[in-house]
Amino acid sequence: MDAIELLLNRVSTPNLSEPGPNPEQLQVIFQSALRAPDHAALRPWRFITVEGGAREALGKVFQQAAKNDDSEIDDAKFNKLGKMALRAPLLIVVVAKLSGHPKVPVVEQQVSAGAAAQNMLLAAFAQGVGAMWRTGEMAYHPEVKKALGLAVEEQIIGYLYLGAMPDRLKKVPQLSVEDFVSNWEGEA
Repeated sequence: MDAIELLLNRVSTPNLSEPGPNPEQLQVIFQSALRAPDHAALRPWRFITVEGGAREALGKVFQQAAKNDDSEIDDAKFNKLGKMALRAPLLIVVVAKLSGHPKVPVVEQQVSAGAAAQNMLLAAFAQGVGAMWRTGEMAYHPEVKKALGLAVEEQIIGYLYLGAMPDRLKKVPQLSVEDFVSNWEGEA
């Protein structure tokens, strides 16, 4: 697949199943992340893989965090939280490692980690691996951050779910470039 075809056709795939990416595919996915734009070469990212039984353990972390927030959480929401990490054979937690740099504000570091995540999605799709970027309340919960071993200055940018590409991909919406691009002509 050439680069332009990849960029114009990548779609998120929420319905993922076994198998997850093989070690060679995963190596390419991580190498692609390390090529993200990175002002001052801070490398403001790290990645945590969650697979096998660890997915169930992460689901329990999600449940406990929600239960601590709301002891009367309804059963449907509690059960859904427990199953969230089971949506794919492999999850990659994308973490932004933020530092107080004099020339690189925190927002640039967050965007760099987001660019690393996007590179991973592109590398997955190019190799025929399905992927979905998810966030939600469990990406921002302090108890989840603690359970995953994040430092105070770290943030979860998202959970990348990876697995087998479904037989049918959703159709890519054809957006009009003109709806999103304008030309600034400066002040006269």
